[in-house]
Amino acid sequence: MEATLRAHLTARLSVAGACDPAHDLLHLERVVASAKRICVAEGADPAVVIPAAWLHDYVVVTKDDPLRNQASKLAAQAARAYLLSIGYPPTTTANTHALDSTHDAKALLVAIAHAIEAHSFSANIAPQTLEAKVVQDADRLDGIGAIGIARCFACSGTMNRPFYSALDPFCDTREPDDGLFTVDHFYRKLFKTAATMQTAAGRAEAERRVEVMRGYLAELGAELGE
Repeated sequence: MEATLRAHLTARLSVAGACDPAHDLLHLERVVASAKRICVAEGADPAVVIPAAWLHDYVVVTKDDPLRNQASKLAAQAARAYLLSIGYPPTTTANTHALDSTHDAKALLVAIAHAIEAHSFSANIAPQTLEAKVVQDADRLDGIGAIGIARCFACSGTMNRPFYSALDPFCDTREPDDGLFTVDHFYRKLFKTAATMQTAAGRAEAERRVEVMRGYLAELGAELGE
């Protein structure tokens, strides 16, 4: 099933044309890898977690689009339709704790759709299942650490935002405004990510990655003479 998903998403992204590198196939692969690790650590249901992780960005809306907070809902609807079209879930699957003894297909699709809807910051939907918590944590991990720094600057580049304020690069005397400066996003959102994690495994990794980002800003400050 994963090979089918990967091939489909590769083709879908190709047809869509240029995709910003923060939301490309590599992003999906990283989120899936993190989701698998957290899934094992937390004892979640991979039959929900894995397809939801692959399809969490099935509909992408740019961060500056007024419909941004609808993206995960649109993605969940489209992903559910796609999974039905390829016959997922199959009529027989292994039993897991997350669903009933027959691993009911309708319940499985509902669980996948919820995990996709609840992954988004902007949608502000609380995850109600362990599987949704795993997918949310996996996606949020990709926004922090070394890869998070790269993604942050990539996204800001598409919106033509300066790297930092020349007068106060690290928000020492002003409120962070990530609508104006890229580095401000670290203070406005990224450093707060660890506190929003839903699983113990996700939180531990988030805390490690936040320290990587603090180290980056310390080096940036040294280079800027701050």
